[in-house]
Amino acid sequence: MSSNQGSSPIAQSSGPSDGLFRKPRDPSMAHRHYRTLRSLPDVCPKEPTGEGRALCDGPSVVADQHRWTVYNSKVNLPAALNDPRLAKRESDFFTKTWGLDFTETDVMPSFYLPNISREHFSSYLQETAQREKIHERCKNICPSKDDLSVPTITNNHDKARAELEQVPKIFMKPEFVLNDPATFNAVLPWSHFSVAGGKNSRDVASSRLLQEKLSHYLDVVEVSIARQISLRSEAFFHAMSSQHELQDRMRETADSVAKLRARTAAIDRVMCRGPLRALRDALTCNNCIKLHNKLKLMAAVHQTQPTVQLLLSTSEFVGALELIATTKEVLQQELQGIHSFRHLGSQLCEMERLIDKMMVADFSTYVQSDLNRPFEEDSQVLEKVTEQPAASGKDRLQSLVFGLLRQRKLDFLDIYSEEIVRAAKNVVRQCVVKSVSQISEIDADTVKFHEQMRLMTFHQWFDLLLDIFEHFILFLKRIKATLSVIRNVVLEVLDSSQSRRQADVSSATNHSDGRTNEDEEEEESGGGEAELAYLTHEGLFISDALNEVEQRSNAAAHAQTRAQTRTDTCGSDSASATTESSSSREHNSNTTSSLHIGGATAISEDVMPSDLELGRVANNVQELLYTASDVCHDRCIKVLMTRAKDGSLERLSSSEFVCLSQAVESFVSDTEELCGRRSVSLRGALQSQAYRFVQRFHEERKTKLSLLLDNERWKQAEVPAEFQDLVDSIADGRITLPERKSTGSEDRKPSEFLCVDGQKYAVIGTVLLLIRMFLEYCQCVNDIPSITTDILTRLADLLKHFNSRSCQLVLGAGALQVVGLKTITTRNLALVSRCLQLVIHYIPVIRAHFETRLQPKQYSILRHFGHITKDYNDHIAEISAKLVAIMDSMFEKALSKYEVKAPMPSACLRNVCKQMAKMHEAIHELLPEEQTQMLFLRINASFKLHLKRQLARLGVINDGGPQYGLVMVDVAFYSENVQALRTLECLDLNMPEIWEQKR
Repeated sequence: MSSNQGSSPIAQSSGPSDGLFRKPRDPSMAHRHYRTLRSLPDVCPKEPTGEGRALCDGPSVVADQHRWTVYNSKVNLPAALNDPRLAKRESDFFTKTWGLDFTETDVMPSFYLPNISREHFSSYLQETAQREKIHERCKNICPSKDDLSVPTITNNHDKARAELEQVPKIFMKPEFVLNDPATFNAVLPWSHFSVAGGKNSRDVASSRLLQEKLSHYLDVVEVSIARQISLRSEAFFHAMSSQHELQDRMRETADSVAKLRARTAAIDRVMCRGPLRALRDALTCNNCIKLHNKLKLMAAVHQTQPTVQLLLSTSEFVGALELIATTKEVLQQELQGIHSFRHLGSQLCEMERLIDKMMVADFSTYVQSDLNRPFEEDSQVLEKVTEQPAASGKDRLQSLVFGLLRQRKLDFLDIYSEEIVRAAKNVVRQCVVKSVSQISEIDADTVKFHEQMRLMTFHQWFDLLLDIFEHFILFLKRIKATLSVIRNVVLEVLDSSQSRRQADVSSATNHSDGRTNEDEEEEESGGGEAELAYLTHEGLFISDALNEVEQRSNAAAHAQTRAQTRTDTCGSDSASATTESSSSREHNSNTTSSLHIGGATAISEDVMPSDLELGRVANNVQELLYTASDVCHDRCIKVLMTRAKDGSLERLSSSEFVCLSQAVESFVSDTEELCGRRSVSLRGALQSQAYRFVQRFHEERKTKLSLLLDNERWKQAEVPAEFQDLVDSIADGRITLPERKSTGSEDRKPSEFLCVDGQKYAVIGTVLLLIRMFLEYCQCVNDIPSITTDILTRLADLLKHFNSRSCQLVLGAGALQVVGLKTITTRNLALVSRCLQLVIHYIPVIRAHFETRLQPKQYSILRHFGHITKDYNDHIAEISAKLVAIMDSMFEKALSKYEVKAPMPSACLRNVCKQMAKMHEAIHELLPEEQTQMLFLRINASFKLHLKRQLARLGVINDGGPQYGLVMVDVAFYSENVQALRTLECLDLNMPEIWEQKR
């Protein structure tokens, strides 16, 4: 494959068109341009990549046509490409020597070469078709010269073969080498010569014979070679003539190529070098601009650490974190691999961790300062937390919260929760210390903290409790204001995150649409031009070279716009998140702008927490307000329990406990309105104390009622004016105890009856006090709504106790032994009945009062009033039956001795009428008219029954006889006396019923 003087050119693939290179004629020039051979040329050179370093690697057909290069060297291709490391040889002759890394790929057809088909040779075939036919016909008709002398050639060939067979076969073997001793000995048999070293005649003859034999063999071979040459002489001469003709044509072609290269060099010198130099200068300028921007970016990054230190000195954590994040982004994207910044990334990470610790510590300090500051300050949010006059508390808090959210320190609310507990304890302690300092009877140095509250009087302790309530309300207001600022920051970050996501989606959609349209336009208009613009010089596209600067500037501008947009978004999220001094803000702005010039992108969106995490933090903020309310209630419960440990709260009077209950209820209502959630812990503690209070309250009144009943003589009592006013207030709908009047009530005389809704009630003193008692129960319900069910149960028990005890004392005659009454009179019975009726009158009023204060699900407890009403009615019915029974026994005793004889009216009926008059006199002032009439109707019925039985026993019938007439005289006397009684004038006695009906 090798040749001399570059007669076989090597095709190079450095460009779309191949060129022919020859060794330069001037050896000095070749030596001057010779380069050190680094590696063998690639069999399949790669396409140009457009990189700057590859611009001068390949030869230029125009510039290097007279210069010898390494590509002009000629070697044996299989020898150069043969790789002895290959264990397995491929069947392909060419690819088996291309090394281990060679991979067969389908070579795409070059679009610079036309696709040659059979139609391109159609004109040539048409021109030569006629001559080809004549040639074939002549070849068939005229035999060749060789064919005419076939016998001669055959004879000569046989003769030459016979002569060649005389030559030993050893000379024809491929492995014939005289260096081999065996071969040498076979060719030159030394055994025919003497070994003594002398030259006798025999040895001379043998050597001469051997020389002649070898000469003969040589002649035979030369004759055979000459014969073969003579047979093929015409082919040799034809080849030589063709070679000369080919050399002439090659010379003409070389001259044409030289002229073409000269013209191309002139075109390159005149038309191409200037534009290419301009293009190279543009690339150089662009590289200088890039280098300058890179240096400016490095200078800005170099100022990052001092700027961060300056921001941290003013506690501007958000600005420092933004600067660190931007710098890390620039280091990763723009300044990656720069040796001088190899440690800056780890230093920035360490500074970021330090900022995390500083923010947590600063937030803890802020919370402590906010929760423990004096309550005399009017502001709800801490105004100043540092010595800097420009740092307001709200902006400082917003900056801290935004920084903590940005660093995903979502547990900062736990710090706030712990500080709330400590601050709540401190509030109680300060209030106790302040109250104890104003009481000289308590020595705060010798008495324990819990004992100090027990040594106070109720009013002192109650003032302390009110002071604690007031401070806790202010405490919760401050917490709510602070948490409101935190929650607003979280919600703003959440809203901005959602808005940014929507904007990114819309911009991505618009960008993809615009990009599609732009690509379509480029395909329609500039596809062919891009192909034609490809240059062989340095493997670059003209369009790439001209548009590279513009594309880089557009990318930098786009990155700067995105960074500015996200910076604005972060600024809106933080809601004045940073409060920078003028110098630090200007420095930070300059640094950030320098970083943007370098092409750094904005901070990654995944720095901030996700929407789910932000929503959870917002909910935790609201829950923290509820927790603060619960903590305050728990501290108040401890104050209550400390006071109630020795039973002090159970021994309170009604008014004192009502004041306590109202204060607690007011505090709980205020906290519920402030925090927006109902709290039950403090109410539950008060409820347990209220249960004990109600139990003691009820036991006191029940004991008092029992004492009053045991000392009651069951006589009609006078009604003081204040009780009448009390009853009148109930009639007006006020179920409360009226305020005691110092004047006016003493001047009014007491009345005999209690007027209720136009009716007069004769009452005993115990009933008046009972009315006041159940009004006290109702008043407790008004003041302490939480004890409604307990009070209702106790009031029902009190009413039942009054009913049962009065029944035992009057109907059961217990008053005879307890009070020492001689007898239970009808007046006593009527008075008890009237008192029971008075209580029954107020039971519906009491029921309605309690019903308005009960939940619908608690209405079942009102059944106690129905049972009480039934018991009272049963008791009244028993009293009425008792009165009738008293008269019935008198009628039975008196009428059993009745006789029908003169004189009339009889003494028996005179006695009966006298007893009836006494009965009427005893009860008619106590009982109302209707009840008196009903009672005497029952007494009259009993009288008629006993009289009818006596007449039947005597055998007197209504036959109009003398005895009938005497009986009618007594009956008329009885009727006149009964109807003469007051309120009984119209009473229908129906006396004919005393006679037996005739059958």
